[in-house]
Amino acid sequence: MSRPTTPTLDHVVCPADLKALSDSELTQLAGELREEVISAVSETGGHLGSSLGVVELSVALHAVFKTPHDKLVWDVGHQCYPHKILTERRDRIRTLRQKGGLSGFTKRSESEYDPFGAAHSSTSISAALGFATARDLGMNTGDAIAVIGDGSISAGMAYEALNNAGSEGRRLFVILNDNEMSIAPPVGAMSTYLSGLYADGSPFPLLKDLAEGFEASLPGPLRDGARRARSLVTAQHPQGTLFEQLGFSYIGPIDGHDMSQLLPVLRSAKARATGPVLIHCCTVKGKGYGPAETSADKYHGVAKFDVVSGAQKKSKGNAPSYTSVFGKTLVAEAERDAKVVAVTAAMPSGTGVNFMADRFPARTFDVGIAEQHAVTFAAGLAATGMKPFCAIYSTFLQRAYDQIVHDVALQNLPVRFAIDRAGLVGADGATHAGAFDISYLTALPNFTVMAAADEAELMHMVATAVEHDAGPIAFRFPRGEGVGVDLPEYGEPLAIGKGRVVREGSDLAILSFGAHLEQSLLAAEKLEARGIKATVADARFAKPFDKMLVKQLIRHHGALVTVEQGSRGGFGAHVLEWLAAEGGFDRGLKIRTMTLPDRFIDQASPADMYADATMTADDIVSTCLETFGVVDGRFGLRA
Repeated sequence: MSRPTTPTLDHVVCPADLKALSDSELTQLAGELREEVISAVSETGGHLGSSLGVVELSVALHAVFKTPHDKLVWDVGHQCYPHKILTERRDRIRTLRQKGGLSGFTKRSESEYDPFGAAHSSTSISAALGFATARDLGMNTGDAIAVIGDGSISAGMAYEALNNAGSEGRRLFVILNDNEMSIAPPVGAMSTYLSGLYADGSPFPLLKDLAEGFEASLPGPLRDGARRARSLVTAQHPQGTLFEQLGFSYIGPIDGHDMSQLLPVLRSAKARATGPVLIHCCTVKGKGYGPAETSADKYHGVAKFDVVSGAQKKSKGNAPSYTSVFGKTLVAEAERDAKVVAVTAAMPSGTGVNFMADRFPARTFDVGIAEQHAVTFAAGLAATGMKPFCAIYSTFLQRAYDQIVHDVALQNLPVRFAIDRAGLVGADGATHAGAFDISYLTALPNFTVMAAADEAELMHMVATAVEHDAGPIAFRFPRGEGVGVDLPEYGEPLAIGKGRVVREGSDLAILSFGAHLEQSLLAAEKLEARGIKATVADARFAKPFDKMLVKQLIRHHGALVTVEQGSRGGFGAHVLEWLAAEGGFDRGLKIRTMTLPDRFIDQASPADMYADATMTADDIVSTCLETFGVVDGRFGLRA
C-alpha cells in the first residue's frame, strides 16, 4: 500500500520543530498529518474519527504551548493519534494497538509527552487542575491544558472539576472539542446548550474580560464579526455562559479546523490568561476523510480498512457475537414483559442496547457518559417495579461502584446488570479489561452474580434476570464471537445458585466460571490423551455458588481446579473461603484457583493476552497435573 507524501511532516520529529514553521506551513502540516493518520489506522485499525477531528487542534496546541513542560491532557485519549505522531512516535505509529506496540490511548510509561494516562472519559479537567495546582505550589511544570469532548463534559466528574477549577481561579486552559457527537449522538441538556451557543449562526462570540484582546488578534473581517456576535450573545445571555458562571473566561465557539482562528486565539489566551479559560472549538468527527464523515458512527472505531473505498476488513465469523445475542434476547424478553427496560451510558451499539432502542425506543434510555447516574436511575426504575437492564462494560461499571453499593445493593433493588467486555479484550488493553467485576460484585450483600459460558447460556441468564425480583443480579459475557452452540428460541430461567456438569471424568475436576469453559474442555481432552480423565463443570453462579456441586467434585475426584476470567479475589477465592470455613482443608484437599495474575496485561490479541496471563488450555493442563500430583510412573507420565 502506497503511503502519503508528507514533506513538511517529515521534518517534524518533536513539537519543538513546530516553532520554526509559519502559520501557512502549520496548515500544510495539518493536512499531511491527517493523511498520515488515515494511512496508519488503515493498517492497524483503531479510533479514527475522533483523531481526525483534532488534527488541526493537535498541531496548534503543540505549536503554541511548550510540551512536555506544559502538560497537555487528552480526555479519554482515543483522539490522541495525531498527538503521538507529533511527539517522537511517528516511527512506531503503525504498531498502534498491536502486541508490543503503541497504546491506543495516552500512557505515562510510553512518553513524557503523555503526562496523564486516560482511556475512560471526563478525567482531563481534574488532572489538569492537579498539574496547575502543583505548578503554583512550586513544582517544575508549566501550563496545564485539558482537551475534552462535548460527550465527555456531560459526565458528573467534569462538572465537579469545572466547579472546583473556577473556584480556585488558577491559570488553566480547557479546550472543549465540540463535534456534537461522542461515540453515539450526544444526549442530554449539555449537548443542547452547546448547540444553542452558536445556533444563531454567530461565527465567533468572545466574552468577558479577555474578549477585546482576543478580538484584536483576529483578522479584520473576523474581528468585526466577533464583536457583533459577542453583543448578540451577551444580550441573549445577560449573566454570561454557564462556564462563566462557574468562574471561567469563555472564548468561542471557534472553528477547530481553521488554523487562522485556532492559532491567534491560543496564542492570545496563552499570553493574557491569569485564571481558568475555556475555549470552545467546533470540529467535525472524521474530518477530511469522506467515508468517516458520512458514516453513522464517523468511523469511531474501525478495523483495518482500504483507504480508497473505506471498506473495513472485518473477518466473517460463523458464530454471532455475545453482544448481539444479548441485545436480541433482551428484545424478545421485552416483547413478553412490558416492564423490561434498558439503560446504557453512551454505548447503545457497544452493549447491544441498540436492538432494544430500535424495537422499543420509549423503553430504552441512553443517559450519556454518566455511569453513576445510569446505575441510580436504574435503581429508581427498579423501585417502582420496572425491570431495568443496566448494560455497561465491566471496565466502565467500575466508575459507578458507590452507586452499586449504596443505591442498589443496600436497598436490595432488583437492577439487572448486563456486563459486556468481561475478561481480556484485546487491542484496547488494560484500560478496558473486564478484570474486576467478579470480585467487586460478589463482595456485596444481596447480589446474585452469573457468568455465561457460551451464547446459549447468555440467553438463559437474560431470562433468569427477568424473573429475578429478589434483589440485584448481574451476568457477565466477553467481547467477540460466541462459541457456535445452537441457540434456543427463548432462554429458560436457571435455578439460582446451581451449576452443571458438562463432561464426566473420574480423576480430577475442573470447575469453570464463565467463558473459559471452552478452554477447560480443551484442557480435559489434552488430559485424557495423557490418561487422566477430568470432569468439567460450569459453575454458572459465583454468588451464590453451588456448594453441593463443589462438595461432589471434591468427594469424587483427586483434585479440583477452578478457572475464571477475572482477577484474584473472585469466584475461586469464595470457594476457598467457604471450604476453609467448612474445615475442608483439614483433610488435605488438593485444590488450585486459576485467575488473571496480580498485574495489568498489556494489549495484544485476546489469545495472546490470556497466554501472557498463563490461562491457556495448556496452562490449565499444567495446573491440573501439578495439583493432582502426577509423578514418574503414575499413569505412565512425567510431571
